[in-house]
Amino acid sequence: MTRTFHLVTTLLLLLLLGIVSVSVGALPIPLRDVSSALLDTHSRFHFIVYEVRLPRTLVGLLAGMGLAVAGAILQSLFRNPLASPDVIGISKGAGFAAAAVIFLFPQSPAYILPLAAFGGAVGTFLTLLLLSRRLTLAPAALALVGVAMGAVLMAATQYLIVTHPTNVNTALLWMSGSLWGRSWREVISLLPLVWGSYRKLNIYQLGDETITSLGVHMTRQRLLLLLLAVTLAGISVSAVGAIGFIGLMAPHMARRFVGSHNQWLIPLAALLGANLMLLGDILGRMLIVPREIPVGIMTALVGAPYFVYLLRKERSRRSF
Repeated sequence: MTRTFHLVTTLLLLLLLGIVSVSVGALPIPLRDVSSALLDTHSRFHFIVYEVRLPRTLVGLLAGMGLAVAGAILQSLFRNPLASPDVIGISKGAGFAAAAVIFLFPQSPAYILPLAAFGGAVGTFLTLLLLSRRLTLAPAALALVGVAMGAVLMAATQYLIVTHPTNVNTALLWMSGSLWGRSWREVISLLPLVWGSYRKLNIYQLGDETITSLGVHMTRQRLLLLLLAVTLAGISVSAVGAIGFIGLMAPHMARRFVGSHNQWLIPLAALLGANLMLLGDILGRMLIVPREIPVGIMTALVGAPYFVYLLRKERSRRSF
């Protein structure tokens, strides 16, 4: 099958999931009434579709794309299929910052929480650079330091939960990752997501020595691409919470379909990330109606076994 076929098929699946996402929930809306509910302000479903479910769907779509592209960038830079924003600590940094706001400043305005999450992601990235010490930003060093930082940040978050039990429910909902209650405000915050550096990423498949021989300023380019990945992950996490494994699974799945050339990998990973996010959210809303399971839990149920599978596969590959 051609790469174009995979892209088109994934895009059509995304459109289908988008329509289904708008129609399912505690109050099911027939598919034939979705379009009329959008266009007719007098429709009895207009408020639910336009003000509740459509923003929720768009936020999930954009955040899934952002996390997937961030993961694709990190995997290309580290030349490691196990790299992703949550694995190297960026998502955990955002989660810790958000938890600190929830517990220590409970009266803060609503807009402070996403700003804190984004700041936590950027702060984790900067600390990661400082702890890596050498400006070469070696992939192995960054990955190891990132995993260690993630463990420390998770422990710090758990300490906040234990010592400030009053807002545990709010913190746990945000940390598990959910699209519940998302509005057009989050949609607007996610619109600046951009990705267009696939040509630079392709160079990093060659190895450090070859890159240097080609005259590429490796450290500067790697820093810029890392900053792009952190920005994508930080904005996405600030909108939907600490949803894990999207940035791990989507790029890896895309690589199996279209290979490692990033001009194909980046768009397909973005579409697959959006599909995984919407599918997890749809299933979470359908399984225990009228309640719902946060999408972060749904992605973890699939992502954790997938991560173990990748670990075993990587171990067996290196044993030969």
